[in-house]
Amino acid sequence: MPISLYNSLTRRAEPFSPADPERVTMYVCGPTVYSYVHIGNARGPVVFDVLARLLRRHYPNVVYARNITDVDDKINAAAKERGCDISVITDRFTEAYRQDMAGLGIAPPDIEPKATAHIAPIIAMIESLIASGHAYEAEGHVLFEVSTFADYGALSGRDTEDLIAGARVEVAPYKKNPGDFVLWKPSTPDLPGWDSPWGIGRPGWHIECSAMCEAHLGETIDIHAGGVDLQFPHHENEIAQSTCAHGGKTFARWWLHNGMLTFDGRKMSKSLGNVLHVHALLQQHPPEALRLVLLRGHYRQPLDWSDAAITQSVSTLDGWYRVLRDLADVPVAPGELPVPATIETALSDDLNTPQALAELSQLADAARQAATPESRSEAKTALLGGGALLGLLQQDPEAWFKHAAGTEIDANQVEALLEERRQARANRDFKRADAIRDELTALGVAIEDGAQGTRWSVVKA
Repeated sequence: MPISLYNSLTRRAEPFSPADPERVTMYVCGPTVYSYVHIGNARGPVVFDVLARLLRRHYPNVVYARNITDVDDKINAAAKERGCDISVITDRFTEAYRQDMAGLGIAPPDIEPKATAHIAPIIAMIESLIASGHAYEAEGHVLFEVSTFADYGALSGRDTEDLIAGARVEVAPYKKNPGDFVLWKPSTPDLPGWDSPWGIGRPGWHIECSAMCEAHLGETIDIHAGGVDLQFPHHENEIAQSTCAHGGKTFARWWLHNGMLTFDGRKMSKSLGNVLHVHALLQQHPPEALRLVLLRGHYRQPLDWSDAAITQSVSTLDGWYRVLRDLADVPVAPGELPVPATIETALSDDLNTPQALAELSQLADAARQAATPESRSEAKTALLGGGALLGLLQQDPEAWFKHAAGTEIDANQVEALLEERRQARANRDFKRADAIRDELTALGVAIEDGAQGTRWSVVKA
């Protein structure tokens, strides 16, 4: 079935058709690695991980790049504060980012370019922009001259004056126009720098992504994605410099932007003290529940993060995993799990994850009600296949129920108490049996008596 994606540049949903079906290219803006990333930074990687999974069902070769920005003024400030080289900061938080994304069930990108490994391509692109009259040198800086690109502002849908008025534009005497942005800036001896035709310096943020895109994916790519907060100025500037550096060629054919996260209805910010780091959340809650929260809203809309949303997601996953635990002895066909058409149809409609999750719930209901061996096998297969495309239901059900983030449970101790409870009940010592249940509750363990015996699970946060 065809995939339709909303293109921020054209402001409409369009049937996706790659320039080369044998090599689909997608670039997602990655982190600036000076600290742990907050949960808002994880929404794009989770959503576009689902997109990559969907695309790979349709095309034989999807090349997905997500960059690492490892030279930036925030990194410089962090290194100066700690009295170390920037690589100490960037190496540490690059690895932390990789681990956090893996924790959320996000597959690693095919390519993870680092800005510092692309200084030569960055310099070459800047030289091209100067030669074509789109950039100029001034006081050791090189700036892109916005007035030379007639389509500047097309992505944001506003004219240049409005964009500049609404943005924090650095006022500098060496600029021809206030909206001109930095491609290269000089470095003092206490800052990282590289030799260039304009002296020792370092690249501006925007040119890094353009150069890395060109180096790994080509002059024109199929999909460029990131948070809506990057639409201006970052993505607007990427379009301007890449289009001009490549003789007017289209830079990205589709632009996708995910909405921002709020926390209990308020914007996440350090001043409000409500910035939640993925690294900490993964230690406090089941990672799969965090992923589910990020998929519950349509990716283009704002999403409110709350403890209640996490609790609801844990409850939902409990129900789905309970179905799979009940079907533990039901076989599924070997090989790759088929994806139910209802799930794929929902995701093919501009990544409609809320609808896909609703369909997954219906599949769980069908599996719960299935009566014959054949229907139980088909229902279990469908539930697992639908979950796989969303990056959910990837664990053994028993592992889900017997583990909780930040909680250490001695399984042998639990089993010993359950055996003692079984003996007490057999001896009709119900007072002792109830006392053992209370003891298990105090340990953070819930028990469930049923036809298949007594099952236990860790109470999740």
